[in-house]
Amino acid sequence: MATCTTAAAIVGAAAAAGSLGYGIYNGQQQQAMQQQALRRQNTAQQQATAAALSNQRKSEIAQGAANQQTPDISNILYRAANGGKGLSSTMLTGPGGVDTSGLNLGKSTLLGS
Repeated sequence: MATCTTAAAIVGAAAAAGSLGYGIYNGQQQQAMQQQALRRQNTAQQQATAAALSNQRKSEIAQGAANQQTPDISNILYRAANGGKGLSSTMLTGPGGVDTSGLNLGKSTLLGS
């Protein structure tokens, strides 16, 4: 009977050791799977962040293109053609502009003749 109980104890100990070994192996496998899932999640999050930034840049560019102001060419040409007329004054000259007769200094040309 004693041999039977010792044999049962040995079988039980072996089964417990095997169960413990399988539990450790299974735990390591689960930990590896969790780490792999975490890496995949981080990669997906980085890709989503990059995509969001790219979409934001594209949106800003599109909005800038939509809000782009075009110059009023007809008004620019009109002002250039009528440059000396109207309110072409500065703070120094006033609304009448500069009197060109006072610039000659009594001479008719640049060479003084």
